[in-house]
Amino acid sequence: MNYNYLDDLKELLLIEHKEQTFKKGSYLFREGDLADGIFYIRSGKVRIGKITPDGREITFHISGEGDFISEIRLFCALSTYRVQAKVMEDCVCIKIGKKELEEKLFLNPSLSVGFLKMMGTQQQKTQSKFRDLILHGKKGALYSTLIRMTNSYGVQRNDGILIDLPLTNQELANFCGMSREVVNRLLNGLKDEGIIKMEDGKIFVCSLQYLKDEIHCENCPAEICRID
Repeated sequence: MNYNYLDDLKELLLIEHKEQTFKKGSYLFREGDLADGIFYIRSGKVRIGKITPDGREITFHISGEGDFISEIRLFCALSTYRVQAKVMEDCVCIKIGKKELEEKLFLNPSLSVGFLKMMGTQQQKTQSKFRDLILHGKKGALYSTLIRMTNSYGVQRNDGILIDLPLTNQELANFCGMSREVVNRLLNGLKDEGIIKMEDGKIFVCSLQYLKDEIHCENCPAEICRID
């Protein structure tokens, strides 16, 4: 999520903060914990998601080096996190308290603008994911997820795009809000048609245009059509 406006947010790192190290499989926070700060990731990857009432895990996006994780409500009473942040890779991050953040934003209008842009972009990403799921069902959820992954982790080659992010089919299913069995079936169909193939456990997209055509892609800006 390294876009120009994020450079304006680096001033937030001057606020008094705590640096912490988290191991893979641990949590920065869980749903229901007190939402008392934001996080900045120095290294590693963190999966932001939610557990449904029936126990399924849904992944909204992945945050990595240089990203802020801001799942709090500003300038209002303390609330609780409505999502969880699970560490995918050993992670070093800093935590900035809600009170200190609010004071900084209140005194610095230009910083506030940058922060609002970041929050707005994150909201648009989430809305676009749900739009694809609602309009195009399970197939649309998978295809749009693959498209977003090519924008976030794609390595362009002459014959297609390698998604340079190792994922199990269950992890991919979590992004789409569906079962692993359904994802297996849809992926096998794409393989049979030559739309994708596998390279060392990673997905190689041979025809990105096919995926876009199938979901009537609106060609959203790159900062929206991403998984990170």
